[in-house]
Amino acid sequence: MSRYLAWADGDLARSEELYAINTAISEALYTPLQMLEVALRNRCHTVLSVEFGPYWFDQFGVLLTQYQIARVLEAKVGLVLDMPKALRATPAVADKLTPGRIVAALTFGFWTAFFGTVYENTLWRRCLHKITMNPPPRLKRSVLSTEFTAIRLLRNRVAHHEPVLYFDLKGRHDRILEVTGWLLPSAAKWIERHGRFPQVYEQHEAAIQAVRRIHKGQKAAGQ
Repeated sequence: MSRYLAWADGDLARSEELYAINTAISEALYTPLQMLEVALRNRCHTVLSVEFGPYWFDQFGVLLTQYQIARVLEAKVGLVLDMPKALRATPAVADKLTPGRIVAALTFGFWTAFFGTVYENTLWRRCLHKITMNPPPRLKRSVLSTEFTAIRLLRNRVAHHEPVLYFDLKGRHDRILEVTGWLLPSAAKWIERHGRFPQVYEQHEAAIQAVRRIHKGQKAAGQ
């Protein structure tokens, strides 16, 4: 609670209120973050499957980072461990490791790694530039990389129950919505229909803006 106490100038009741607001905002961000991740992985899987087949993640030379190679192995091991012990020792176990299951088990960081510089002259030029269904003009890999890095930072703080009130939350939400629309317009429309972030943010906007001002001042003071 130290961060919240600092924002509340030591007022315990106020710090608990800010903690509750942070929880409400994080909950509201789950919907757009979830849909962005689903859209990203589905578009990557679709494009890579067209180019290399549905088991593209097993094709030599497709994955160029040890991080991604390790995530695929972890996903497979996790799926096997979730199976009944009697099934693990049979040839049928391979039939259960379908592309759909493996893709669903891979992390957000796995997918965003495809937009690092290592893929500029390989997968990006060959096929990954096709993942966007409604891209802005002359969209570059570096633009997507920057967007996904910022989104991943917010996503990880939400997932690990960290404070997010000092972020430009409205701006981040708008970016998530826009990037999702680049990838899959129907997914962005789904967020607009079912997401609760605008209402939750409006309800707590005064408190959030106060926290941002306090946090900026504390940061400037080196606190």
